[in-house]
Amino acid sequence: MKKEHITLPADPADDEDFDVTAEAMDRSQRARLIRKTRTGLGLSQSEFASRFRVPVGTLRDWEQARATAPDFAIAYVRVIGQHPDMVAKAIA
Repeated sequence: MKKEHITLPADPADDEDFDVTAEAMDRSQRARLIRKTRTGLGLSQSEFASRFRVPVGTLRDWEQARATAPDFAIAYVRVIGQHPDMVAKAIA
């Protein structure tokens, strides 16, 4: 079994802290981008999901870092952040 590289080791003085892997860091950064884009547009998860045709459960999983948003989804969210009305019109 391949051992994942620890990007951020746990604080030994904190019993509740834990090691963080590179994969977990990437997943959390992707989650933050998605959440910031959605909230920056002033949309709830349901509104964003409906407007941009993303299953709301998938959006929730991505935003809460339960699942890693794939590269194509990150690219889509970046375009939405730059041109939300154009994207909404293009998929209508």
